Amino acid sequence: MNTPPESDPWQALYTARRHVIACATVIEEMHGWLPAGVTSEVLDFGLHLRPEKLREALQAKIDEASSSADALLLGYGLCSMAVIGLQARAAHLVIPRVDDCIAIFLGSGAAYKEQAKKEPGTYYLTKGWIEVGDTPFEEHRLLVERYGEQKARRMTGLMLKNYRRLAFINTGQYEIEHFREYSRTTAQAFNLNFEEIDGSPALVSKMVHGPWDDEFLVVAPGETVQYTNFVYPAS
Repeated sequence: MNTPPESDPWQALYTARRHVIACATVIEEMHGWLPAGVTSEVLDFGLHLRPEKLREALQAKIDEASSSADALLLGYGLCSMAVIGLQARAAHLVIPRVDDCIAIFLGSGAAYKEQAKKEPGTYYLTKGWIEVGDTPFEEHRLLVERYGEQKARRMTGLMLKNYRRLAFINTGQYEIEHFREYSRTTAQAFNLNFEEIDGSPALVSKMVHGPWDDEFLVVAPGETVQYTNFVYPAS
């Protein structure tokens, strides 16, 4: 349930100076929701491969922006613990209380858990991930060039051995036919069940406009992001 405005401790920040720091895949979903005056910047998606480097890059951006913003909105989840230890000295940090950006695309952590329960062995794709090309499917092309089709197929099979479904998340933010067809064709090529899942802008909208309820971690200036902050309060 959303927090009533009269008891919302963050209400004043919803229209204060806000700055978004997000990865390349998440910012695609945020552009249409950013009001005039809300600034943004993008970090390289490849930083996810090295969480310690992602943490360093995030902290550097936070240090740069915290003196000119009242709230810094991070388009990241826990992301392999990369956000743990972050601190803004002069601004609030606002972070979705989710494991990774799949929940952001689906609209909530609950929606992500529902999909995981339905089919835990799922590889998710979005427009951003397809364009970035950081997937086992694109890696397979490089393996073919290096080792040949037969050996590459065995190696990719090992990477995908725990997956049974390839799910394309349709967030409705862009023309999707090319990305839908890529996902469907890729699923067929690697013997995965294909499914298109409707995404939702709910979490993105709430991050930009509020309310920052239990789905968000709000860290006051000078405080540090802790792992325990990502545990939902008892209902």
